Amino acid sequence: MTETRIPSVLFVCQKNGGKSQMAAALMRAAAGDGVEVFSAGTKPAAALNAQSVQSLAELGIGVRDERPKALTAAMVAAADVVVILGTEAQVDEVAGTRFETWITDEPSERGIEGMERMRLVRDDIRARVDELRARL
Repeated sequence: MTETRIPSVLFVCQKNGGKSQMAAALMRAAAGDGVEVFSAGTKPAAALNAQSVQSLAELGIGVRDERPKALTAAMVAAADVVVILGTEAQVDEVAGTRFETWITDEPSERGIEGMERMRLVRDDIRARVDELRARL
């Protein structure tokens, strides 16, 4: 009998307060125990983005007791897939680990702000998470 290994995904952005936390929560909700999910930031913020948390709550998804965490080399080395959200976070690639960069929708560039902006960002990330989950 072959042991099936659970894939692990690490979502990274600069502050680990919004997009990477959102992606992690969406993946946990979509994959359940089928994927190990982590998130971290290259320059962690002091707290989670309240609008990000609220946009997830609208889908019935909680962030539990998550808080921004600093990215470590060990986190990168342990992940099967590292997803970098946006262009601000810089992560050194490691052999044997798959890296992806997601340039997410940025509604503020079109003058869309507040919760409307956050919902559009959430929905963009959610579609990308679903697509990644299908590939794992």
